[in-house]
Amino acid sequence: MDINKLIDHTYLKPTGTKKDIDQILEEAITYDFKSVCIHPTWVEYAAESLRKTDVLVCTVIGFPLGANSKETKVYETTDALKKGANEIDMVINIAHVKDGHFDLIEAEVRAIKDVCQNHVLKVILETCYLEADELDQAAQAAINAGADFIKTSTGFGTGGATTSDVKKMKAIAKDKGVKASGGVRILEDLQRMVEAGATRIGASSGVKIMQGKKSQENY
Repeated sequence: MDINKLIDHTYLKPTGTKKDIDQILEEAITYDFKSVCIHPTWVEYAAESLRKTDVLVCTVIGFPLGANSKETKVYETTDALKKGANEIDMVINIAHVKDGHFDLIEAEVRAIKDVCQNHVLKVILETCYLEADELDQAAQAAINAGADFIKTSTGFGTGGATTSDVKKMKAIAKDKGVKASGGVRILEDLQRMVEAGATRIGASSGVKIMQGKKSQENY
């Protein structure tokens, strides 16, 4: 297993400067991570910086609350892809889940997947806020709508990935991917998530994981 190619090397702090992004990009190239996951404002810069590498550019849509309108998320996605994003991680409207409007979840994901076409779409469920049945139905709605991955967390909620949630999500995703994010700080964390069914890991601790060290980062 090439651990590095499981990792979306992530920097989503609101205070991130060009210096911080340059460091993330340099680390991603050094360790040949699967992607860098960054805010949309940095997509064009990252795409140019990584142009001669096989490190992908991933960005976030409706982040971190998921409360943007469907139309806004579609525009965000269109803009990000135009500027060079390879993969899209979008946050669902959690209020729709709480209201039981899984048809709206499906419609939103489908609208964004229509824009993504062959680009990978990962749908963030923010599992820390969901009851067991809500998680099941939200995950199924995302898969029904064409999501390539379902993802546990933004890293900005009250909790991150758990192995129990990943197992449930993998059972629903079947041949689609599951991304575990939030709280994966050491190699053992990554290994537990992979054993539970994760096929991608979102972490700001990618370098520490590769070095066999423990990170203090939350994401």
